Amino acid sequence: MRITFVALGWEQLSVSLLTALAKRDGHEVSLAFSPGLFHDRYNLHVPFLANLFDDRDHVLHTIAKQKPDVLAFSAMTATYQWMLGIARDAKRMDPNVKVLFGGVHASAVPDRVLQQEPVDFVCVGEGDLAFRFILQAIARKNFSSPIPNTRYKSPDGKIIQGSQSGFIQDLDSLPGFDKSLWEEYIRLGDIYFTMASRGCPFRCTYCFNNFYSQLGGAHKTKYVRQRSAEHMLQELRHARRRYNLRLVEFEDDIFTFNKPWLKGFLSRYKKEIGIPFQCLSHPSFMDDDVIRWLSEAGCRFVQMGIQSADENFKNQVIKRYEKNRQIETVMETMRKFHVELKVDHMFGLPGEPLAAQESARELYARTPPYRIQTFWMNYFPGTEMTEYALSNGLLSSAEVENLKDGKQADFYRDSSKMTVPRNRNLYAAYETVFKLLPMTPPGLRKHLQARRFQKLPKFLNSGISFMADIISGLWNKNPDHAGYAKYYLHHMIRFVLLKCGRPVPPATRARCEDSFPGRGTDSQSFPERGAGQPAPSEPALVFRKGNSIL
Repeated sequence: MRITFVALGWEQLSVSLLTALAKRDGHEVSLAFSPGLFHDRYNLHVPFLANLFDDRDHVLHTIAKQKPDVLAFSAMTATYQWMLGIARDAKRMDPNVKVLFGGVHASAVPDRVLQQEPVDFVCVGEGDLAFRFILQAIARKNFSSPIPNTRYKSPDGKIIQGSQSGFIQDLDSLPGFDKSLWEEYIRLGDIYFTMASRGCPFRCTYCFNNFYSQLGGAHKTKYVRQRSAEHMLQELRHARRRYNLRLVEFEDDIFTFNKPWLKGFLSRYKKEIGIPFQCLSHPSFMDDDVIRWLSEAGCRFVQMGIQSADENFKNQVIKRYEKNRQIETVMETMRKFHVELKVDHMFGLPGEPLAAQESARELYARTPPYRIQTFWMNYFPGTEMTEYALSNGLLSSAEVENLKDGKQADFYRDSSKMTVPRNRNLYAAYETVFKLLPMTPPGLRKHLQARRFQKLPKFLNSGISFMADIISGLWNKNPDHAGYAKYYLHHMIRFVLLKCGRPVPPATRARCEDSFPGRGTDSQSFPERGAGQPAPSEPALVFRKGNSIL
C-alpha cells in the first residue's frame, strides 16, 4: 500500500521508525511536510509572516499527488487541530483514504479523537506493533478483530477497541530509524536526533509521562528501557557515513539514568564515533563520574529541567524531589569538566510562591548556566497538573474541554493561561533577567534584579529576553540557534522557489545509499496474523521527538 505521513514543524523520530517498519513489509512510504514557518508551535508565532508563508495548500497538493491508501498523523496538542484540518480536506479529496491518528494527544483522549469524522483509526500509546496490524487490516479489508493499542471504526460504524499491550522490552528487535523520508526537508547533519532509550523514571505532573507510563495495560512491563550499546553505535556509524554529522543529540528523557551502560557506551562512542554531542539529563543522575565520562567522550551540552527553585512546592505539586544544593553541585561539577549546562525553567506554575523566582535567580547567579531556557506553564489533557488546575478552580470545565480538542494549546512563549494575570509582568521581568544572566560579567550579576525590569510593559520585556537569547546563542555559537536559523533560511528559500515553479534542492544530500544495518530487519521479528485470528499480546513501542509520539 501507499502510506503518507503528514508532519508539521520538525523531524519526528516516531515517523522514522514507523517508516522503517512499513518499508520492511513492502509498503511505499512518503511524507507531506510543513515547516510551519513563523507558526511552528515551538518558538515563533508571527501571524502576519505565518500567513505570508502559509503552505497548507502545498501540503494538500502533495497528498493528492502521492495518492495514499493510508494517511498517518502523529499529533501533539499544539499540532492536533492543524492535522485534523488536513485530514478533513484529504478525506474530501479521496473518501477512500484511511486516516490514522497517533501521538501524545491521541493517546490522552482517544475516544474524542475517534469521534472526529475523518478519523478511522486511533493508536493509543506506543504504536509500532499496532501500526503493522492496522496496515494488515486495511490491506485485507478485515475489520472484525481487535488490534492491540488501537481503537477504530468498522465499516458498519461500530467502534472496536483492542487491549493495551505491555511496553516492548527488547528495543534491539526493532529496525533503526529510516531518516531518508526527511532528507528533502531537514538538515540532518547539523544536529542528528536519536534516542538510546524510552521512558522516564519520573512522573512530573505537567509531563506526558505522567499518564503515558500507565498505558501498558494489565501487562507489568518496564517503562524505562534501553537499546544495547552496539545497536545504538550501529545506527551512528551509518549516520556518520551518510550525513556528515557535526553534532549528535540524544533525545532520551534522561540519557544518563543507567550508569553502567553509560560508561561502556561512552567509552566506545569516543573511539568509534568521535562526534560532539548533547543530551538531556536530571540532577539525580549526574555525579562526578558521569560528568567526567560525558566530557571525555565529547559532550558539549547537557539540558536539565530545573523548573522551580521552591523545594516544597516541587515536592508537593509537580513531583520533583531534587534539592537546590544538589543542583548547584551538579552545576559546579559541569563547569569543572567544561560541559555546558542548558537549564529549563518554567513560569506560571499553579500554586508556586512568587518568591520561588527570586530563589531561582540567586541559584542561577551563583553558577550561571550556559543558557536558561524559559517556558510558560501549559496544560495538556491527561496529566495530573490539568486535573489539579480543574479541581482548584484554575481552569474551567470549558477550558479543559477545549484542551482536549487542541483548541487552547499555547506556545512556549505564550502566557494566556496565567492563573494570576497581574503576575505576568513580574514573570516577564524574571524572564529578561534569566536571559541576560549567562552573558553578564560576575561583578554585575548582583545588580541584575527583576525589579529593574518589572515596570516595563510585558511586550518590551519579551522583546528584550528574545533578542538576548538570540544574541547570546549566536555569539556563543549555540548549535540549537544556528541549526534553527539554517532551518528557517532553507525553508524560506524553498517556499519562494516552489511559488516560482523552480526546482528545490534537498535540505540533506546523502553521501551513501545503504540502509541502517540494525537488528530487527527480519520480517519474522513480528509474527504474521491470519484473517480472523485475534491480535497477539506482544508489546508495542515508539520513539519520541519532543512530546509527539505515534
